[in-house]
Amino acid sequence: MDFGTLLIHNGHEADPTTGALGVTLYQTSTFDQGNAYKDAIDSGSVSPQEYDYARSGNPTRKALEETIASLERGARGFAFGSGIAAVSSVLGIFKAGDHIVAAEDIYGGSWRILNTFYKRWGLEMTPVDASDSKNVKKAIRPNTKAIFLETPSNPLLKITDLKACFTIAKEAGLISIVDNTFMTPLLQRPIELGADIVIHSATKFLGGHSDVISGLAVTKTEELGKQVYAVQNGFGAVPGPWDVWLVIRGIKTLKVRLEAQEKGAKKIAAWLSSHKNVEAVYYPGLENHPGKQVNDAQASGAGAVFSFKTKTLEQARKFLGTVKLAAAAVSLGGVETIASYPVAMSHASIPQNERERLGITDTLIRISVGLENPDDLIADFDEALA
Repeated sequence: MDFGTLLIHNGHEADPTTGALGVTLYQTSTFDQGNAYKDAIDSGSVSPQEYDYARSGNPTRKALEETIASLERGARGFAFGSGIAAVSSVLGIFKAGDHIVAAEDIYGGSWRILNTFYKRWGLEMTPVDASDSKNVKKAIRPNTKAIFLETPSNPLLKITDLKACFTIAKEAGLISIVDNTFMTPLLQRPIELGADIVIHSATKFLGGHSDVISGLAVTKTEELGKQVYAVQNGFGAVPGPWDVWLVIRGIKTLKVRLEAQEKGAKKIAAWLSSHKNVEAVYYPGLENHPGKQVNDAQASGAGAVFSFKTKTLEQARKFLGTVKLAAAAVSLGGVETIASYPVAMSHASIPQNERERLGITDTLIRISVGLENPDDLIADFDEALA
């Protein structure tokens, strides 16, 4: 079955009771368990039913969790109240004294939770340039339990060779975790390449309309799924059914949205590459991108996010202050184009000296291309960069 068809026909296209073309929204906090106790009269014990309290499970949430597991080719899926809740909950399967090797230019929120909350609880982390898999191998310690990757990376769009890193992880007996937010399962499916856990900020391309906060995780095996579920149920960082329903709706149009957005991103990134006020463009869809060959081998596209650097700080500030067809805002993946300023937004929590070492400078702007006509965006960008 074509992936675009699977987005719509994944087992949750119609309500089994009424035939409604859409997942039913179960807006409830608890469930009547009377039948279970009636059965106890005859059997002498209470038989547990599937749903008892909505933190532990909800039929609407189950539909989304089964959908993302199917799309990512995993055993179990889990929904959370935000992307960082998904990251934090997955990290919750580890214990004090464990060590994680992480890509050094992961999403700023992931960097922050590893270097503040989990660091205080004794979870150790070593950041490395994961675009060279040798760095991942060198950083492994006796107490290393996992590798945490993100490709393309945020915000410099570096590419990590997933198969090479998964081979290293498997040989060392490590759990491999991949943040797949930028690519979605439409363009890249890490579990098929050997990953153990995949994470999404469903706020972004999966939801797709900048109207919901949500996170998802998928495990390759049932065993890992039991561990993640224990954290999900224990922490309780779950989404409400309405947010879940919005993500389910967004997934249905992922293919048409992302394909159009990627087409626009390629055109705009190529145009920016020759602009007199642009120093560099970072996008794996460009022929001169150092990771293009690896990305082409493990993904079916380059995505709809790119970054560029202006030649001066004044040009970057002018762009963000005068651009009309792109919102100067946090987030990405919506139907509207968003221009983000990483040093003051997504990566503000990273110390300045570390940001500058990574190349996240005050002239760097990240663009998430929406569904506007790319020619209109180019004209607007050209005026803002003049």
